[in-house]
Amino acid sequence: MAEVEETLKRIQSHKGVIGNMVVNAEGIPIRTTLDNSTTVQYAGLLHQLTMKARSTVRDIDPQNDLTFLRIRSKKHEIMVAPDKEYLLIVIQNPCE
Repeated sequence: MAEVEETLKRIQSHKGVIGNMVVNAEGIPIRTTLDNSTTVQYAGLLHQLTMKARSTVRDIDPQNDLTFLRIRSKKHEIMVAPDKEYLLIVIQNPCE
């Protein structure tokens, strides 16, 4: 558990990182550095998007799987690293 905490602190210390969160398989946030309402909004929407992206990748090639999802908008860059039981979500300001 200490290794997980250290990794999250290291990610948070990178330049431009606004926040990070760990979300379980049901889309419920477990760990976060953001406020509650922002966390719930990001977790729910990104969980749905990640599941759709994973499904799309598997529809194209059943032997394949989603390993990383990167979304860039005018304000933020959102990176999602899906695993079997968890999603690691990092929100970053790409201009910094």
